Amino acid sequence: MVNRNREYSRRGLLGAFAATSIMAAPTFPSAAGFIRNAGDIRRIKMYSTRTGEKLDIIYWIEGFYITDALSEVNYFMRDWRQNKEKPIDTRTVDIIAASMRLLETETPFQMLSGYRTSSTNKLLRSRSRNVAKKSLHMVGQAVDLRMQGRSVRQIARAAASCSAGGVGRYSRSNFVHVDCGIKRIWGS
Repeated sequence: MVNRNREYSRRGLLGAFAATSIMAAPTFPSAAGFIRNAGDIRRIKMYSTRTGEKLDIIYWIEGFYITDALSEVNYFMRDWRQNKEKPIDTRTVDIIAASMRLLETETPFQMLSGYRTSSTNKLLRSRSRNVAKKSLHMVGQAVDLRMQGRSVRQIARAAASCSAGGVGRYSRSNFVHVDCGIKRIWGS
């Protein structure tokens, strides 16, 4: 988890609960069912390739989002260049969690980019024609991911099966863009 000198008593309780409940959590035949409130817990595991930070957090239990956990997600997915946060859309977080479950792995996603300020997005656009002018990263609705041991195609297929937003395959750069915007698929 990302350490920001917060009170961890609630997190400790959740961690203890998670240790006993993760193994008992049901499996789902489709991500769409998982996103539509099926199941008891939702968890994400990520590693930031930019900051070296790790996040392993249960952010939803029994139909309720955990506010403190979502704050940790917001901090983790901040624009590290500007050190600025924005609330990350829970639909994007849900797609990440559902994709992890569909990939049937405990390996964390490597996050390349989460929230971006407009100035960071402008900087990245000056370096690459693949950065959208009105990127959903700027409103906290997108993330760029990869996973050791999984191909771009595998990750994109898992995210696309959620039928919940955009999925872009960037095979040459070895990452997948996931967002909670309009349902669409692009790239190779």
